[in-house]
Amino acid sequence: MTDTQPTGSTPTPSTPQAATATATVVPALQLKNVSKSFGSVLALRDISLHVDPGTVTCVLGDNGAGKSTLIKILSGVHQPSSGELLVKGQARTFASPREALGAGIATVYQDLATVPLMSVWRNFFLGNEPQRGIRGLKFLDSAKARETCRAELLAMGIDLRDLEQPIGTLSGGERQAVAIARAVYFGAEVLILDEPTSALGVKQSGVVLKYIRQAKERGIGVVFITHNPHHAHMVGDRFYLLNRGALTNEFEKATVTREQLVKAMAGGAELEALAHELGADR
Repeated sequence: MTDTQPTGSTPTPSTPQAATATATVVPALQLKNVSKSFGSVLALRDISLHVDPGTVTCVLGDNGAGKSTLIKILSGVHQPSSGELLVKGQARTFASPREALGAGIATVYQDLATVPLMSVWRNFFLGNEPQRGIRGLKFLDSAKARETCRAELLAMGIDLRDLEQPIGTLSGGERQAVAIARAVYFGAEVLILDEPTSALGVKQSGVVLKYIRQAKERGIGVVFITHNPHHAHMVGDRFYLLNRGALTNEFEKATVTREQLVKAMAGGAELEALAHELGADR
């Protein structure tokens, strides 16, 4: 058993030996020395990370850290200015989010891409509705859509009473859960979640974290983008800390406590200086 580090000590970054031990696993998604600039502005600088199947990889950072740019590169909205993006070990270049989705990379943004006044099952298939009929004359197969939607939601542990209710009447956590189940159903092998708990209360955040773990247990590589180290530590297996467009630290779950992760994200020296300053003002 690995000894637990004392609270408040410096967290131990991932070691080369640990990296060697997992080298036999082909990452579902990987970035190698990726940078992104917009004119003279360098938004990301020399980013290297990997996402293994059946794990939760957390990318943590405050506002302005570069999380949004990173998401857009992973999902095909932007192309890197330099560096490589690999899917299952193969270098890929995505010209659009649709190409990324075709490669099994699905992104659930904060706005969830849902239509609030449409039913749950219509939102589940939005833009990809099942059809029936003969060639040249196709109709929406609503019965199959409802049956499939309910089955897929139940497979993720989501039991909604009425699939006909507008999705806007669901809680924030339930809407996130439907969006996650939708991405899984349409073949996501890597699921990127953009701040899924940022606007939720404690209970609803717990609902979303439960479904993140469900996706992991189904063998999907989850990228959990967040600024909340408490939520990240509950479900994460690997943690990357992003600050001003650069990675500052990488940790494995076994090598870092929640308190150490909070301190590393806040910037230990800066946090101590602030605490000293506030104490001096009393």
